[in-house]
Amino acid sequence: MIVKENLKFAIIGKFSYGWLDTQDLRNLIPTQCELREDCNIGLLSNKRVLIRASSLEDYVLSKPAFFITQKGWSYPMRTLKWDPMFDPEEETSTAIAWIFFPALPPNIFVKEAVFSLAAAVGKPLQVDLATRNQTRPSCATVKIEMDLLSDFPKRINVGVKKKSGEIIGKWVRIKYDYVPKYCTNCKIQGHNEQQCYVIHPELYPKKRR
Repeated sequence: MIVKENLKFAIIGKFSYGWLDTQDLRNLIPTQCELREDCNIGLLSNKRVLIRASSLEDYVLSKPAFFITQKGWSYPMRTLKWDPMFDPEEETSTAIAWIFFPALPPNIFVKEAVFSLAAAVGKPLQVDLATRNQTRPSCATVKIEMDLLSDFPKRINVGVKKKSGEIIGKWVRIKYDYVPKYCTNCKIQGHNEQQCYVIHPELYPKKRR
């Protein structure tokens, strides 16, 4: 049903500080979010639209946030992965992020090898252009789906087989680009329990007199 309803690459756009008419969003989102192919946009719930992208390229190009502008006004829109169990009161803990493997040996740059490494963190989606074209041998980059509630490993051990048949272990570092935080109390992305105003009301910015 997900495939039949064109939801395989679906993204939720969330507006927390006002939003435009749905028809305006249908005209503005594809160009301002630089979507390459046709998409279907409709109102999902209060403050949220469902963006049915039609290709993996548009799905993985989604950034954590965009600013949809019209007539000099900007409306921040956060992007979230659509989930079959979508609940407007509870955001998914799954996010899309870039991870990097610095100082990776050139012989491990093949997509299948990089995907195998990335699987230790989440579901690999796509390598970046420089990794695919082998123009940046100092670092391999891949975009993944990851669970914000899981641990983020700092390194992974790779077995390298020598001509003699001996296998030598090599540690490969993992670096992360922007990864949103998740609050298990509020069930939303953007902050964690240590930064939660509900749990820690003393953190709420005080109004200036």
